Amino acid sequence: MFDTFFLSSKLINIFNGHTDTVWSIDYLTFGDCQFICSGSHDQIVYVWDIDNNKQIQSFNEHSMTKPFVFGISNIIINYKYLCSGSGDKTIRLWDVETSKSLHIFNGHRYSAECVDISPLQSNDNNDNNNKNNSIGLIGGNEYTICSGSWDNTIRIWDIEITKQFNVFKGHDSYVKIAKYGSNKLLNTILSGSFDKSVRLWDIRSGKQIQVFNGHTNSVCAVEYSPFVIKNEGIGGNSNVICSGSRDNTIRFWDIRSNKQELYVIKGNDEEDGIFCLKFMSLKKKVNDNEQNSKDNYSINLYYDSKKGPICV
Repeated sequence: MFDTFFLSSKLINIFNGHTDTVWSIDYLTFGDCQFICSGSHDQIVYVWDIDNNKQIQSFNEHSMTKPFVFGISNIIINYKYLCSGSGDKTIRLWDVETSKSLHIFNGHRYSAECVDISPLQSNDNNDNNNKNNSIGLIGGNEYTICSGSWDNTIRIWDIEITKQFNVFKGHDSYVKIAKYGSNKLLNTILSGSFDKSVRLWDIRSGKQIQVFNGHTNSVCAVEYSPFVIKNEGIGGNSNVICSGSRDNTIRFWDIRSNKQELYVIKGNDEEDGIFCLKFMSLKKKVNDNEQNSKDNYSINLYYDSKKGPICV
């Protein structure tokens, strides 16, 4: 799967509209319609129609009332919780249905730059896959939060008992991004830092698994890719992760090996770094005389630059 992507990867589209750094990209579908949404430092959220390559909506109610003062630096949401990290050093948990604040987590010494909510955990003993892959019901709750900070640490918080569960130390500079894995990588956290490294952590042991070095500037984005690669040296198949940096490259890595990157995508010459990444499995366009099938999907990687364009 990764070999196919490697051999066929090319720039296929650019969405122009933002005039400053895009910090977040996500996608959604309604029936046969496919959309992406993007949030930027230009204080605008855009919604794009992917199939027609058009911007269809914008939200620009955000404002920066005081220069150089953080508002919220990062948010993550699932069907039950919304979690936010802020320059005030706190992690805040909200109830999605009632919009009420549930708890404020304190512990970081500097700005909480990124947050993520764990995938749903399970203690179903009848499901061997879930049993083997779950983090375990920490404090009896189904969710935990991880956060990365300018204090160079990644911290895990138990939502039910509202306490810090663990702290990962190893980065030599600000942690810009931290993300939970899923499925077979449910027990891991992937992080990127201003120290130019990408690191993979084991939640159960509380230890660093791998460190990936190769970027020549700050790592601003990391992502678990949908690809696997056959690792002859180690044996078996291994998952692939990727990272985006202010060095204007996206690099792909084998999680079981901290050797040189597998593949590098270079941004356009006019770009000034890669600030966010998002893999999307989208339905391909087909002619009327072609038959639809379950395999009629393509995996695209969306990324942004400091100057605003979203590249595919």
